[in-house]
Amino acid sequence: MCTIHPLSHIHPDAHIGENVEVGPFTHIYGDVEIGDGTRIGSNVTIMDGARIGKNCRIFPGAVISAIPQDLKFAGEKTTVQVGDNTTIREFVTLNRGTKARGETTIGSNCLLMAYVHVAHDCVIGNNVILANAVNLAGHIEIDDWAIVGGMTAVHQFSKIGAHSMISGGSLVRKDVPPYIKAAREPLSYAGVNSIGLRRRGFSAEQIAVIQQIYRILYLQGHIVSKAVKIIEETIPECPERDHVLRFIREAASRGIIKGPGTHPVSDE
Repeated sequence: MCTIHPLSHIHPDAHIGENVEVGPFTHIYGDVEIGDGTRIGSNVTIMDGARIGKNCRIFPGAVISAIPQDLKFAGEKTTVQVGDNTTIREFVTLNRGTKARGETTIGSNCLLMAYVHVAHDCVIGNNVILANAVNLAGHIEIDDWAIVGGMTAVHQFSKIGAHSMISGGSLVRKDVPPYIKAAREPLSYAGVNSIGLRRRGFSAEQIAVIQQIYRILYLQGHIVSKAVKIIEETIPECPERDHVLRFIREAASRGIIKGPGTHPVSDE
């Protein structure tokens, strides 16, 4: 049985699951789907195109599935997809997609802290944490288990790899490879995220391989193409090695973040 506050407004065409709670002054539009067990606070606006999973928690002031802040948007029918067990804190804004992708995607078990903005056509994986006031431009990809520190701004079309951790207040202008910590200004490699990897069940042997990969890439002064060749020749095939190499090959035209100190990690 749902608990709907009498001062909320839910369009009769909206699909509301079982045991959903809706607080006062919340407005839910018609083309909306909300999964079982989701709890929605007061003064939330959920607009056409929202597809929200089960057991989510949406806090006061959030706006979900507003049209994109993109001048190319021409009113096409698009969506925001939110997975199960995701928490959306106060005043988070999630814009729906454009015809480029058709949807903005937030995975399951994510935590989006207060004032986070996710622009059109972003793809956020599972178990991702975006701390307070993270701002994502359009078409950004964030892979599973990544953590982005508060007040961080991410350039459009950037990609942030799985299990990475980005320092608060960062400006992300290039892609951030998986398994690493990134900090400083300009944003650069700050070591392997070994604590996070251990917490998620990576073995000491797996972490050692990842450390060796990034030692070659970031600490030996090679350009990227040379580092990739050395990694392929010296590190035996394994999921971690292949994941890193695939990420580098698929990096945006701006490339990956630089190494520490004097090593720019560039083919230019």
